[in-house]
Amino acid sequence: MGWYRRSPRLISDALRTYTSKIVVPRNPIQESISRTNFFRRSLQPNFSRPRVPEISQQIFKNSSLHNGLKQIQWKSPFHDGAKRFYYVDRQRVYHFKPRGYRRWFQNPKNVVVVVLVGSGVVITVYFGNLETVPYTKRSHFVLLSRNYEKELGESQFKQIKAQFKGKILPPLHPDSIRVQSIAQDIIDALQKGLRKEQVWSDIRISEDEKWQSEDKWHKEGEILDDQWVQESRKKGQEMGRASQTGHLEGLKWEVIVVNEPVINAFCLPGGKIVVFTGLLDHFKADAEIATIIGHEVGHAVARHSAEQISKNLWLTILQLILYQFFMPDIVNTMSHLFLRLPFSRRMEMEADYIGLLLVASAGYDPRVAPQVYEKLGRVVGDSALQDYLATHPSGKKRAQVLAQAKVMQEALDMYREVQAGRGVEGFL
Repeated sequence: MGWYRRSPRLISDALRTYTSKIVVPRNPIQESISRTNFFRRSLQPNFSRPRVPEISQQIFKNSSLHNGLKQIQWKSPFHDGAKRFYYVDRQRVYHFKPRGYRRWFQNPKNVVVVVLVGSGVVITVYFGNLETVPYTKRSHFVLLSRNYEKELGESQFKQIKAQFKGKILPPLHPDSIRVQSIAQDIIDALQKGLRKEQVWSDIRISEDEKWQSEDKWHKEGEILDDQWVQESRKKGQEMGRASQTGHLEGLKWEVIVVNEPVINAFCLPGGKIVVFTGLLDHFKADAEIATIIGHEVGHAVARHSAEQISKNLWLTILQLILYQFFMPDIVNTMSHLFLRLPFSRRMEMEADYIGLLLVASAGYDPRVAPQVYEKLGRVVGDSALQDYLATHPSGKKRAQVLAQAKVMQEALDMYREVQAGRGVEGFL
């Protein structure tokens, strides 16, 4: 009887021991996700944690798990409330889709919106900052404001005076008096050129009255770089473009002469003119000095400094884009040769034309200008490749273009009017 009573207990113990040794195979995906979820949820204190992980319930209770896109949402100390999207391939491997801008740009609608909005901003900024250069009527993009450009010029002028402290000639020095007198004539001519009471019109000169330089430039050697000026002026007059000269109003002009053997002179934005004595040693005539100062003032009239800064900004952005496809050395060389230098040489020619009108209006013979530029080329040392590899055209080329340009006829007629006691206004 005792053995009979103990047999059911022995049988149940034997069955329990047998079943405990049986290992039930588990789904590896379920086990991996459950462990991952357990680890993530263990990082966050949650006293109301359910016994079965929520992520496991979401995945394995849904029969369409492997049919398309799913969404998992969990809370972690790293991604508070973040949502991750994933998909399952044919091998039942889970792939999480990228987050951030890469996922956002996968939608074609978003790409179209970005392109349209970006294009609208670029077009608005570009056409909103277009200005017309005096005389040539060329439209150029200037991003800098007039006040900021003036502040940059004044700041750089202070640095120059600090750099050459002790070498700046006193105001009563003969060279200072001479340069200041010539510069004042150019400034007065500029003020007359900006007046609109008496608008200057191009006067047609007969063939027998056309001036020819002493070197007798031949027609077959004519340089066609002057053609863009006439086309720009014609287009500007047809469209009724008004020259922007507001940056020249209220300027406090200042002239200094630096005792340095440097053959150079320049005019900073804001009306700050700097001349080096090395230039005075090579150019003795007042008309020669007036030609060089008039050229430098022409840069300030056309806002070439602000234009160059604005152009460099766009070229830098373009270079950063091209760096993704080409070697940096190739990009830098090509952009310098084909983008920066041609615009720089065009601005130099523009300053030559404006300066020539200022020289004639100031009462100096404009026929001296071609000789000045040719002489300047000899002094500085022109090369055969300077017309293509330098910011300034060669002196010989500048002399040839200026001697044959239409602006020379206009400047010569203006010079005759001034010599006859009749001033000319509104020619810019």
